[in-house]
Amino acid sequence: MITVHCLAYSRAIRLILLMEDLCHPYDLVRYDRTDAFRAPPELRAVHPLGKSPVIEDGDLRLAESASCLRYLTRKFDDRAHAPEPGTPAHARHEEMLDYVESSFAAACMDVLLPAMKGEDLPDHARKTLNMHLAYIAQNLPDHGLLFGDRATLADIQMSYLLANLAAGGFLAKEPRVQAYWDALQQQPGYRAATGVAGPMAPDL
Repeated sequence: MITVHCLAYSRAIRLILLMEDLCHPYDLVRYDRTDAFRAPPELRAVHPLGKSPVIEDGDLRLAESASCLRYLTRKFDDRAHAPEPGTPAHARHEEMLDYVESSFAAACMDVLLPAMKGEDLPDHARKTLNMHLAYIAQNLPDHGLLFGDRATLADIQMSYLLANLAAGGFLAKEPRVQAYWDALQQQPGYRAATGVAGPMAPDL
């Protein structure tokens, strides 16, 4: 059985969302954050960098959200969380899945970290975030999620950062992305995951 090591308010809730969507049983190990909002030292016994998420499957221990999401869909022969392989839509899906942590996350953290500390936001950080939000809006259809009405891995990957941006009020000026986030929150997997593991983002 898959074990998911989940730090509160962390990227690990992405994996719980997928497991709930797949309707496969899993073991959930929860970790609370410290008073400094850091991962507790117990997570270093799971991963040398104290990371979350980490999944265990027998002797395999795997970190990094996108790697874990892809592993789980392959393990369970799931074809519902990505467009058909070999199609242009699938290639775009893989691009967006990797874009979230390779490009978008840094732009998000540049505004979220100062916001959490009550500091003024640098102008360049706001401009960079707005550029990324506009890019995401350009990749969205008029309604729904990135590739239809059901969440794909790219949508699941996007959810954590959108949750934190929404908590900080950073989606207000990009209505299409706000509508996208609203639609993601209506997904059954999202509702089940946050019911099990708590919200993706703290109140900022």
